[in-house]
Amino acid sequence: MTPSASATRAAQTLSRPFTLGGLTVPNRIAMAPMTREFSPGGVPGADVADYYARRAAGGVGLIITEGTYVQHAAAGTSGAVPRFHGEDALDGWGRVVAAVHAAGGTIMPQLWHVGMARQAGAPPFPDAPPSGPSGIALDGTPSGHAMTQRDLDDVIAAFAEAAATAERLGFDGVELHGAHGYLIDQFLWSGTNRRTDAYGGSPTARTRFAAEIVAACREAVSPDFPVLFRMSQWKMNNYQARLADSPEELQAVVAPLTEAGVTAFHCSTRRYWLPEYEDSDLNLAGWVKKLSGRPTITVGSVGLDNEFIGTFKGEQAGVAGIDRLLDRLERDEFDLVAIGRALLGDPEWAAKVFEGRTDALVPFDASMLRTLS
Repeated sequence: MTPSASATRAAQTLSRPFTLGGLTVPNRIAMAPMTREFSPGGVPGADVADYYARRAAGGVGLIITEGTYVQHAAAGTSGAVPRFHGEDALDGWGRVVAAVHAAGGTIMPQLWHVGMARQAGAPPFPDAPPSGPSGIALDGTPSGHAMTQRDLDDVIAAFAEAAATAERLGFDGVELHGAHGYLIDQFLWSGTNRRTDAYGGSPTARTRFAAEIVAACREAVSPDFPVLFRMSQWKMNNYQARLADSPEELQAVVAPLTEAGVTAFHCSTRRYWLPEYEDSDLNLAGWVKKLSGRPTITVGSVGLDNEFIGTFKGEQAGVAGIDRLLDRLERDEFDLVAIGRALLGDPEWAAKVFEGRTDALVPFDASMLRTLS
């Protein structure tokens, strides 16, 4: 295939609009949520608004923000991660929304509770203990507070309030962070959920908390306001962890979430091209779409020649082709593609791919994490 033909194919495949609930995303490219910690006191400033607006101006159809803490004392573990409550923070988010819309993009906040990933004594509320389904950390140690029914109700209400606030501020939808070993995922995963009540036991029971959050958010917003759910098999520092060892087990997780009102699933993997189960080349997003009937977003080292673990080791990532991605997108294995580090390296990644200027793509370097540009 000649370079011009390849560029035409990329442009045609990725530039198609897509509908999520009542939202039409102008193309198939999303910005993946990436924690940056450039919001002192939890307040996103003008630099954060410019950061997201640059990616929208560079052709990204849907911005999914970095995780932002819901209003619960144990939700966070950093004073520089943005929060989604308080007049000062919400004013900042309002300016972010306006900047992204002015640049032609759409935007959703990722709503986040870290659960047992919280460090004891950390800001923004130092006295709040790490909290999770069973008080068990990802490494299996009992090092926190096992949540009571009152705790669960408070967190569910906090997510619902944040979803309603997002719609009021003019966001185009919300994403619930149910991946990577944070609170919602701690309920989904048997490694951290040892409860013996209605929120523990079978895969379906372990999904109850997540489904109740989805249902509460769905109730708090307009019927066509998109509610996305991010999920993963892997956890922080445990890349072999799995929620579901078979499609049947995965079905037990996604079915209650679908019924509760998820608009689309954002399926986090480290390498988008790897099959999730034997006897099929479908990746996680492909399987979730097949099992749920809902649209899905794929992610994982798109446009780069190494995965994010290399980033933590200070490695530079080179530019990689996306022909395999286009193959899968053309056969509707998934519906949108989230780009992470490649967009940190080059805010105009989408526009350059659309226009066939891939020779002008700027590679990602780990040093880029130290600035917000």
